[in-house]
Amino acid sequence: MTKREPFFWITISCGLVIMAFILLPLIEMMTAPSLAMLKETIKDKNVVQSIWLSIYTAGLAALISFVLGTPLAYLLARTNFRGKRLVEGIIDLPIAIPHPVVGIAILSVAGKTHWVGQVFSELGIRVMGSVTGIVIVLTFVGMPFYLNAARDGFESISPRLEKVSRSLGASMSSTFFRITFPLAWRSMLIGIIMCCARAISEFGAVVIVAYHPMIAPVLIYERFEAYGLKYSQPVAVWLVSICLILFLILRVLTLRKKREA
Repeated sequence: MTKREPFFWITISCGLVIMAFILLPLIEMMTAPSLAMLKETIKDKNVVQSIWLSIYTAGLAALISFVLGTPLAYLLARTNFRGKRLVEGIIDLPIAIPHPVVGIAILSVAGKTHWVGQVFSELGIRVMGSVTGIVIVLTFVGMPFYLNAARDGFESISPRLEKVSRSLGASMSSTFFRITFPLAWRSMLIGIIMCCARAISEFGAVVIVAYHPMIAPVLIYERFEAYGLKYSQPVAVWLVSICLILFLILRVLTLRKKREA
């Protein structure tokens, strides 16, 4: 039997500490509400509406990221140009800056004092306190996750396949949709799930742009402020359960991708 070196036990110990650090607060929160309270909570119309609004707006943000982000992700994966690292840094910026700052930044552009806000106003588009505002915020914070996953997926596909297709007379768009897109779909799907999951959990930026209508994180915050842990925990349990399902799907897809590689 091979004797384990001390470094092996260090890795195991660090792993256990990290797992406990992540799981302990979540398990405590998930097990705190009784089953009856969970059933009562999910019957609450405001809770169902807020969770549905979270899923609905996060799905729209993921869809917008997919439509607008796929061409840019492909461009970043296939071309080198001056300023590319700067563009990639700008894409990652929403991940790094504090989320209330994101809300303030969006309001500074969408407000009536800015020409963009004036255009929105003339078109009858309301950002402050609206579903549109929520979708804009969620797209802003979720877009980097989709772009990075899709770009990595495109980079993993050999350019030789595309060159062969082009040499046979296929156009660039035909090559993309017939060769590249089918091979990269799993990476794009993972990006969509990550974008969606990130958007569902957003609070700091949304609460500045659109406190109402309430998405689930805002409702949890309001119930915690008004009634304490007892009434905020059941809503949080339902929201965490949905996020957990999304990430389980992500892990399953990632595992299948590694096996196929």
